[in-house]
Amino acid sequence: MATVERSTVVATTPDNVWAVLSDFAAISRWAPNVDHSCAMSEQVGDVGAVRRIQIEGATVVETVEKWSPGSTLSYRITGLPPVIKSVTNTWQLAAEGEKTHISLITDVDAGSRPPQLLIAKAVGKRLASASEEMLDGLTRHLVAMASSPNVATTTSPSTTPIGSTS
Repeated sequence: MATVERSTVVATTPDNVWAVLSDFAAISRWAPNVDHSCAMSEQVGDVGAVRRIQIEGATVVETVEKWSPGSTLSYRITGLPPVIKSVTNTWQLAAEGEKTHISLITDVDAGSRPPQLLIAKAVGKRLASASEEMLDGLTRHLVAMASSPNVATTTSPSTTPIGSTS
């Protein structure tokens, strides 16, 4: 298994970040690398919610496995090439004073044999780039929300990149 983590800090509350992430089917509104997204289940929030997303002509399905309002959203991604056994994305939010630390952790399982571990690592690197795009898009969306007179946020979002691991 390969795990990659990308993080940022945004000057807004975890509740404001959660309001965007919890609109699970609407990821295409803020993630620049998602061409289209829609709900595929009657459950639109909480464990069991399913969305379909299109990225560069590929379609995947994401199913929520963990839903902890204001802190954690985790979903399994299916529809990837069969060489990948599983991929899970986990968003974690943590308050840091008047800011929110946002982490996006991706776990890729392609198997335990050395060639499979290399595949997982390569896929992890590709997905780390996608995670960076999503974090940037989320930050831009939160900044736009803060500047809109119709949306209340506690502070104006800004971002401070922090270390990442791979």
